[in-house]
Order: sequence, then C-alpha cells, then structure tokens
Amino acid sequence: MAQVIRAQKGEAIAHFQYEGRLIKDIPFGNGHINDTFLLTFEVRKMGNMKVILQRMNKKVFEDPVMLMENIMGVTTYLRDMITKEGGDPDRETLNVIPALDGKPYYKDSFGDYWRSYVFITDATSFDQVENPEQFYQSGVAFGHFQKLLADYPADTLFEVIKGFHDTKARLEIFKKAVQDDVMRRAAKVQEEIQFVLDREELAGYLGECQERGELPLRVTHNDTKLNNIMMDNKTGKGICVIDLDTVMPGLAVNDFGDSIRFGASTAAEDERDLGKVSCSMELFEAYTRGFIEGCDGRLTAKEMELLPMGAKVMTFECGMRFLTDYLQGDVYFKIHREGHNLDRCRTQFKLVEDMENKWEQMKEIVSKYYDC
Repeated sequence: MAQVIRAQKGEAIAHFQYEGRLIKDIPFGNGHINDTFLLTFEVRKMGNMKVILQRMNKKVFEDPVMLMENIMGVTTYLRDMITKEGGDPDRETLNVIPALDGKPYYKDSFGDYWRSYVFITDATSFDQVENPEQFYQSGVAFGHFQKLLADYPADTLFEVIKGFHDTKARLEIFKKAVQDDVMRRAAKVQEEIQFVLDREELAGYLGECQERGELPLRVTHNDTKLNNIMMDNKTGKGICVIDLDTVMPGLAVNDFGDSIRFGASTAAEDERDLGKVSCSMELFEAYTRGFIEGCDGRLTAKEMELLPMGAKVMTFECGMRFLTDYLQGDVYFKIHREGHNLDRCRTQFKLVEDMENKWEQMKEIVSKYYDC
C-alpha cells in the first residue's frame, strides 16, 4: 500500500505547476480523511518554498471535482474581498496551485484525485484550546469568514455531503438504528435513547426556522474546530480559515455551534468521567465575543439570537450520531476501544444537559455583545 501511495505521489508531483527542485517530502498533519504531505522546493537563488499536497478521500468526498469547484469559487471570492479590505490574500486564505493542465486538481492513473496549496508560513494550528484568548481569536476568524462571504450566493455551492447537518433526517436514521438493533446493544443504552427521544423537537428546530424564512442560507464551513484556523506565530491572531472541503450551503448558527461543542467543553470528546464534562461559560463568552466582532454586523438579529440554539443543536446532533454508530456496530467513526462511540455520545449529552442548565446565562452572554 505504501509503495502504491509513493508511486501515486510521485506522479502527482510531476503534474502540478511547481517551480524549483524538490528537496524535502514528508507526511504532514494529523488529519484522518485525506493523505497530506508537506513538500519543500529550492527555487534557484530565491530560497525555499513549501507547499501542501493532498490525495483527496473519494470514499468521503464522492465528487472531488465539484468539491474543488466549491473551493475555487470561495477562495477566489475571498482573495478579492481580502484585497479590498487591505489584507494579505497570500496569507489570509488558501491559495490553490493548479495542475499542468490548469485544473485545480490532478487525477492520477490510479483514479485518485490530488490538489495542492501554498503552505502558510509563520503560522500554526492548534488541536486543543489552551486559553480563552486563543479561542477568542478563532471566533474572530470564523466570524470574519462569515462577514467576507455574506454576499456570496450560497445556493450556487454544491452539497458535497448530502444532508450533513439535516438533524431531522439524522433523527430518523437514529430511530431506525434503535428499531433494527443489529448489534443487540439497545437494551444497554435505554437511558441514552430516551435522552434523544425526550428532545425530538431539537432536531427540527433550526430547519423549521429556515423554512419560515427566519434564517438565511449562508456559506458555511461545517468543520469549525480550532485546528482549522491558522494562528500567526508573532501576533497570535487567527489569520486564515483552512480545510474548506466541507464548505457548503448551510446555517451560520450551526458553524458557531460546532465550535462551541468542541472548543468550550472542559473535557475530551471521549472522556469517561462525566464529572469532568461541562460547557465552560468563560470559553463560551470568549468565542462569542470574537465571533460577533468578526461578523461585524453582517448576520441578522435572528441569527444572533439563535447562536445558543446552534450550540445546543450541534451538540445534540453529534451525540446522536455517536449513539447511532454505536447501535449500528461502529461503522462510521473510528474507535480505539470497546464502547468508544458510547463514551463520545455520553460526553455530548452531558454537554447538552449542561447547556440547558446554563441556558439563560448563554443568552445573556450573546446579548452582552449583540443587542438581540
């Protein structure tokens, strides 16, 4: 397998518009979906240049061509908007390196798709929130992403993963998993199953708001974890939103909510000691302040009002997905121990419960930075 990847990689490298002599080629990052490599080229007397090369995962992204059309449309638009703001488009958005035929991807002789980006130097991404300021900066960056793309026609983007945040549809999949009970596990998790059933109305809440015209369709990132923000090494500021694979039409409150779900938790996603799991109001406030500042008034009053609901629904949805996968036999999420998905499910449900207990406080924090 490793030999095949090396052969594919060599073929791909030969088919991108690279300059100079390749002097280093190493695996990069800790992503679980695409195969990522960091290449270093010596460009005559101009010094070294680093680029990212990725083999896209066709099992997750069934149409890499459409995916790259989304990325090209959004990044081209972002470059223009960043330039108009007086920013640096070479550092503040992804820059795609074209293949020799001018396309933003290369399809190798094995049928796999590759793409390449200019590496953003003097910047770092972090897997875990280390302090409130860091989380605040990620909020500013994701909020600014919404601001820059507020006028982008979201309905022209392809839905690269169908129904990704269709919580109502995911509820029906969950119910079927309970009914089928293929692994005979349902009897052991009746409390968790009931937790979902007691909150069925959450599944359709945001979708119904959208259907009533209360929430506009936006360009959404759909994976708003801290590690998808590049932080400038000197200033500590969030400068660039990366990993645009799941950029699709969606709801801004969902992007906000997924950040809170992951970043404001006081424990790891698979923590077994639920006494350690809560939604930190200090971190919630830090991110909320940054996100609202970054949006700079481009989201509607209703969107702002429903930011806490976005956090609650996204956490509920994620917990339900973990529980569904546990009932189905752990077929989607990778597990590293028996009951891993059940542990993940329980942390999410504990977070939902904690949010419910802190609901008025969450709403007050949003109102503090935006008069809803």
